[in-house]
Amino acid sequence: MSTIAIILIAFVALEHFYFLILEMFLWTTPKGIKAFGLKSKQFAEDTKVLAANQGLYNGFLSAGLIYAIVTNDLEIAIFFLICVTVAGIYGSYSTKQIKLFVVQAVPAIIALIFCLF
Repeated sequence: MSTIAIILIAFVALEHFYFLILEMFLWTTPKGIKAFGLKSKQFAEDTKVLAANQGLYNGFLSAGLIYAIVTNDLEIAIFFLICVTVAGIYGSYSTKQIKLFVVQAVPAIIALIFCLF
């Protein structure tokens, strides 16, 4: 993998590790509520178990990307970048928030391009 591909993959991995922190530990805090545009503190409390589960999945994406970097395995990197891209596309579509696509899918797509060429 090229140095630029590794840097881009690392960025996506760090981004998803940050999502893990937000969703698993900061969901009901003002930072979490603001980051996800939640309706209220009560809504955050009511959905914190779901958010923690979502955060765990983001952690798995991050771990897979880090593993790909450590082992220098291009195929694993591509697999996890595709997973991130699909998650970003579906998340944006299902929530009607283009921001999700821009924040999640676009960095993964850029990293994918550098992995493939």
